[in-house]
Amino acid sequence: MQEAVSQLSTLADAKNRNQKLMCLDLGTKTIGIAFSDIGLTIATARETLIRSKFTKDANAILKMVDAENVFAIILGLPLNMDGTEGPRAQSTRAFARNLGKLTELPILFQDERLSTYAAEQAMLEADMSRKKRNQKIDAVAAAVILQAALDRLNQA
Repeated sequence: MQEAVSQLSTLADAKNRNQKLMCLDLGTKTIGIAFSDIGLTIATARETLIRSKFTKDANAILKMVDAENVFAIILGLPLNMDGTEGPRAQSTRAFARNLGKLTELPILFQDERLSTYAAEQAMLEADMSRKKRNQKIDAVAAAVILQAALDRLNQA
């Protein structure tokens, strides 16, 4: 986790690039996707991919990277509440290693504890139906994770 924080702070120079950050919230069945604006201040939920084989998922992600002019990818790191890493965090790190073999972009981690809860609460406050919440929860969680990373980046 500490390595990601220090790497995240190195992205401060990127504010002048007019490029975006992409965030992935990896679930076992889906991948939530969010993007920043080019000013690196606002995160927006974009879509949820249904997971398939790694190669197909990676190709879809890298297509979006090109289309959105992304300069770095943030992955939500599912830490346990005590800050330790369990099997899901290890799986996320493995995904990052494999994706890193396919792109030169930096891949960073952001603590995602309670992001799904925060996303659910925001959608409840917006009076979103249960069906819509279920369809959008992962993308909104990715936006929550990305917004935390952006807030940290802008404090640097």
